[in-house]
Amino acid sequence: MPQTMNFHSRKWVKPEDLNANQTLFGGSLLRWIDEEAAIYAIIQLGNERTVTKYMSEINFVSSARQGDIIEMGLRVTNWGRTSLTLQAVVRNVFTGEKIITIDKIVMVALDEQGNPKPHGYREVTFKRDRVPHRLVRRRASDAELGATQDGADPFTEDL
Repeated sequence: MPQTMNFHSRKWVKPEDLNANQTLFGGSLLRWIDEEAAIYAIIQLGNERTVTKYMSEINFVSSARQGDIIEMGLRVTNWGRTSLTLQAVVRNVFTGEKIITIDKIVMVALDEQGNPKPHGYREVTFKRDRVPHRLVRRRASDAELGATQDGADPFTEDL
């Protein structure tokens, strides 16, 4: 059963994001997608040394203008031994139109020497238990330093 597309991040199209046609510059959009895919893959693979290996053909379907808000969606399409393959869709929040589709983004987990590293995962999680351990320790020590008077973790919020 295919995973649903999850739209995790939104961006506001500002003047510095525009091209000569006064529409969203493709380079800005690709940078945002690459960053979104990297953050998603780092959490899913539990490895902060995760890099983009491959992006398939990029299909620009429509554009956005200054002041529009766009949202980026990702879906896992395959789990490899050292990689995670994603599909991406970006759409305009105001119009609902798709702006871009990318059928295949391959993210690869690396070891300290820059070699592909097996990750051992086969399913998506939205828990923080895959945040790289080195970062979890840092986060815990930051919480101790910044703990509230009632002892609550300052990094958590009741939603």
